[in-house]
Amino acid sequence: MIKNKSGWIRIVEAFATILLITGIFLMVLDNDPPPEDFSQKIYEGEQGILRRIQLNDSLRESVLSFDIGTLPIKWENFPQDLKEKIISKTPSNLECRAEICEVNENCILSESIDKSIYTQKVIITSTLEKYSPRKLKLFCWEK
Repeated sequence: MIKNKSGWIRIVEAFATILLITGIFLMVLDNDPPPEDFSQKIYEGEQGILRRIQLNDSLRESVLSFDIGTLPIKWENFPQDLKEKIISKTPSNLECRAEICEVNENCILSESIDKSIYTQKVIITSTLEKYSPRKLKLFCWEK
């Protein structure tokens, strides 16, 4: 009978060892970090670019300088100073385009992009001399 008990103890020890190794293995596999969500960072970056434009008098004037009949202004026809500001503040991993349109008009990206596009907009209403509200919309995607 004593020999029979030691056999069962060895089986229980082997089973406990297998459970312990399996538990450690599963913990190691489960510790992979979740994929990072870049969308919030992209939106914050876009807001930062738009805020700089909104607070700069000369850039505000560039946005408001177009007659209402010429709107929307696509990226190809953007004022150079405004375009340079957007390009210089865009993170290196993103590609951005912008459009100026009327406040109640839909700004739509004219290019077809097969990636997730993140958009933010700001309304620029006036300078000290001029009241002519416009919407500046920024479209960004990962390169």
